[in-house]
Amino acid sequence: MITAESVEQAVEQLSPTELAKFRRWFAQFNADAWDAQIEADAAAGKLDALAEQALAEYRSGQAREI
Repeated sequence: MITAESVEQAVEQLSPTELAKFRRWFAQFNADAWDAQIEADAAAGKLDALAEQALAEYRSGQAREI
């Protein structure tokens, strides 16, 4: 089994070029994982209360443009 510590050690040994490649890969990996979690939470209804609160604030004129 690979541990976080072994990954950390491997990353510390990367050349600057390989570290840059790893950063790009990890940023995309992390973004994809975040998107998947948000989609799962939305499908499970976990965001419904937040959406309803935002819509209620919008309907009552409490929302403002950003």
